[in-house]
Amino acid sequence: MSDNEMLAEGAGAAGAAEGASGLAEGAENFPAKAAVPREHFASRLGFILISAGCAIGLGNVWRFPYIAGEYGGAAFILMYLVFLVILGLPVMVMEFAVGRASQRSAALAFDILQPSRRWHWFSWWAYIGCMLLMMFYTTVCGWMLAYMAKMATGTFVGLDPDGVAGVFGAMLANPGEMIGWMLVVILIGFAVCSFGLQKGVERVTKVMMVALLVVMGVLVVRSVTLPGAAAGLEFYLVPDFGKMFEGGWAGFGDAVYAAMGQAFFTLSLGISAMEVFGSRIGKKHSLTGEALRICGLDTMVAILAGFIIFPACFAFAVAPDQGPALVFVTLPNVFEQMPLGQLWGTLFFVFMSFAALSTIIAVFENIITFTMERWNLDRRTAILRTGALITVLSLPCALGFNVLAGVTVPGIGDIQSIEDFIVSNNMLPLGSLLYVVFCLSRKGWGWKNFLKEADTGAGAPFPRWSRVWLTYGLPALIVVIFIMGYVPKFMLWLGLA
Repeated sequence: MSDNEMLAEGAGAAGAAEGASGLAEGAENFPAKAAVPREHFASRLGFILISAGCAIGLGNVWRFPYIAGEYGGAAFILMYLVFLVILGLPVMVMEFAVGRASQRSAALAFDILQPSRRWHWFSWWAYIGCMLLMMFYTTVCGWMLAYMAKMATGTFVGLDPDGVAGVFGAMLANPGEMIGWMLVVILIGFAVCSFGLQKGVERVTKVMMVALLVVMGVLVVRSVTLPGAAAGLEFYLVPDFGKMFEGGWAGFGDAVYAAMGQAFFTLSLGISAMEVFGSRIGKKHSLTGEALRICGLDTMVAILAGFIIFPACFAFAVAPDQGPALVFVTLPNVFEQMPLGQLWGTLFFVFMSFAALSTIIAVFENIITFTMERWNLDRRTAILRTGALITVLSLPCALGFNVLAGVTVPGIGDIQSIEDFIVSNNMLPLGSLLYVVFCLSRKGWGWKNFLKEADTGAGAPFPRWSRVWLTYGLPALIVVIFIMGYVPKFMLWLGLA
């Protein structure tokens, strides 16, 4: 595709015409709200990179590489890719289809596609889910920016492992530092969104995503060329099906659930985080093909993160199995032992910051668009209201490691863990299930309408044979994911663990 073709899509009169046609059905019910001017992506590349940026999160870096190594390396990755295609991809196409057909965010999309307003309540699922996500994600993104600054200024130079761990503990215990970095994240996110979709969100995210991939490439080369890196690559990549059965069939079940959960949660589906981007593209390309490209980019980043982490950890004989502590405690120790470690550490946290900020900016844009369309506000007013609300709602998480450290739920954890659990273990799976019902049910939008929208444009068609799977198999898997998220909690609460 040429640059001119990419720039033409979704812009100018074509985008406006599609928006008008998408609003034809049911538009009479929303005359004022539907009048909000709608901006489309300037390019197809912008849509793909922003959607991928929304999907690419911190879990890609500190969770995927570890569970891949734990459950058999390449064997696990293969199983993960299967679940990504049969579980994550269909729901992503559904979100895009709802957005593109309605040409509106979740604020109005369900009312437009199902004018009886039977699904009106579901619009709030997106708003609440995205708000809850930002309530803790702004704090975690603040950690990345803080560590980027600490690495660049030499905070970790000369520290032993206990000293490195102490830096992270001191940051969490300092409410001023926690709130300060959280506010920096919020200001950056809304500053980018204030310039609009094309001049702000699209332009900045494209630069960040390209920079993210370049920095990752540099870090991969540095990591895999370290003395002793081969052991890490072997641990990560050599298929070991025996690891899946180390605990018998129960161990294999754990591996399957881990692959299923990672494939599902990595794309942040179910709270309409992707739907809004579908509402801002044209109809030149089929949605299945676009979703495949986005899933591929998300998976590539997750796999490349393993090429950074495992060789480096094995080269310096440190355990790569510590979740978030891997990033804030273990890896700074690794960089400290590495030649030019301050440079490589700074680049790593630049990469981490871009991964987190791309999600922040994308979800902020989602919430702003929802606010504009639901209450018929201009962008400036929507940003001021949304910014104030997110700032206030983000405070409990920032204070949850110090002032409010005593606020915990047994089996779940602190305030950040509680908010994460509500989103990840409840709103994402249940929201995805509801998207499936909406797109397949006659009482929703319906299979024929969904299929027509998904297949509009050049590219891979949505497989028609999958209807039986989507009707029975996919909902069953989502229910399993939802229930399994509660099993360890209930066992602990009932004293069985």
